[in-house]
Amino acid sequence: MELIKRWCVAVALLCAAGFVGGAAVRANVTLPRIFGNDMVLQREMTVPVWGWADPGEKVAVRVDDKEAASAVADEKGQWMVKLPAMPAGGPHKLTIVGKNTIELANVLAGEVWICSGQSNMEMGVAACKDAQKEIADANYPQIRLFLVDKKTSGYPLNDVGGNWRLCNPANIAAGGWGGFSAAAYYFGREIHKGLNVPVGLIDTSWGGTRIEPWTPPEGFAQMPALQGIVTAIEKANAEYPKTCAQTLDQLEAAIPPARKALADGKPMPPLPTVPRHPLDHEQQPTGLYNAMVRGFVPFASRGAIWYQGESNLGEGMLYFEKMKALISGWRKVWGQPDMALYFVQLAPFRYGGDPYRLPGIWEAQTAVLTLPNTGMAVTTDISTINDIHPPNKQDVGKRLALAALAKTYGKKEIVYSGPMYKSMKADGSTIRLSFDHVGGGLASRDGKDLTWFEIAAADKAFVKAQAKIEGETVVVSSEKVAQPIAVRFGWNELAEPNFMNKEGLPASPFRTEGARP
Repeated sequence: MELIKRWCVAVALLCAAGFVGGAAVRANVTLPRIFGNDMVLQREMTVPVWGWADPGEKVAVRVDDKEAASAVADEKGQWMVKLPAMPAGGPHKLTIVGKNTIELANVLAGEVWICSGQSNMEMGVAACKDAQKEIADANYPQIRLFLVDKKTSGYPLNDVGGNWRLCNPANIAAGGWGGFSAAAYYFGREIHKGLNVPVGLIDTSWGGTRIEPWTPPEGFAQMPALQGIVTAIEKANAEYPKTCAQTLDQLEAAIPPARKALADGKPMPPLPTVPRHPLDHEQQPTGLYNAMVRGFVPFASRGAIWYQGESNLGEGMLYFEKMKALISGWRKVWGQPDMALYFVQLAPFRYGGDPYRLPGIWEAQTAVLTLPNTGMAVTTDISTINDIHPPNKQDVGKRLALAALAKTYGKKEIVYSGPMYKSMKADGSTIRLSFDHVGGGLASRDGKDLTWFEIAAADKAFVKAQAKIEGETVVVSSEKVAQPIAVRFGWNELAEPNFMNKEGLPASPFRTEGARP
């Protein structure tokens, strides 16, 4: 850190001398970009508001012209207040007063959700199913959108790029690949309709990225299986200042001749540039958390939705450890141990190679459900085998919202999941399977025999099986297996089974002999 301070001093000297562009030091109170006009603040929860000012400066925050909280900036110029919980509603005016005054208008209180992941979360409404109709219908003034600018960093940044926008046809189609995240928008729309409250959606996503870049160091540190990543992060942060040292010396040495050149009216000699931090990349651990998440922590929110995993294909249950790191890490940095996280189980797709790599990720994702305040949207029935980006994001958003409405918002009457394997019982030449989340009953989507069930004896040579619904169970058998001991369902990257409950929610793939968390 001392080298970084020296670097900042050197750059400041150059700025002061007029050698590089830069604004004068500002004494005004400032806010991170997550606070702005048209934003949504989390209802019924203490709301942190923070920013920067002169050290020792008093900053007061008013809600509708009534002072709600105040604080004094510390020696680094940082301040934070916590607004008391507000009911859903608005619009409100938020006023921040220090040596200057900032007024934020059209602020609502409602439900705030973070929406993150790789390309299937990033994929915008304009790139998805029924795009023209959905864009034309996207007039929801009580839904607000914040699209985080893409950026990477080796060190945590204190702000993100982006701004709040009203949900309307122009804004839902603006920015990035097809506009605002379709999965996020359809999720938020269902929450808005289901609760009749304002909804704020923060879309921070980047196609093709692994889970590690989105995870804070605090998350990796809690997972013994991921200590190699912890070591790599520590090593990168320790080595980076050393790699900068020579360049820093060159920069400091360049100040006197640069000043002389300017005084003599001569061209300024070229200045050295800052070496790139090893973690300053969209695929390196913490690289996206640092730049696209940390800058709005701890903005109050109800929870997060997550659509990612394709780039971690082949990791099997190791991906479960990484999901635990992400969830526990976000909960820790937000200071919300019960923060909800609902995620999408990857859709079938023709990846090629080993057809069981994708089921390995499915198994890891299913294991995440052992963590509290989690839920999973299964998508085996809305896939596009030859396209890794299924265009039906309406059902993705709806299924995520069903989980949130049932589990976070207490709507117990909602069936939010398809059948989930619970247990098996072998009986001679058959195996009887029991399930959770039966809902109104088990069913076949197309009315035909259940598909993608396999059965095996002790040799684990799986063969296609007949599967018959009997009440709330499924009985599986095959003439080729006299004494079965194991069943697999949907255990192939191309599997698009027809097994569901009567609410139309598909069963999640499983294997009875599978890994357990």
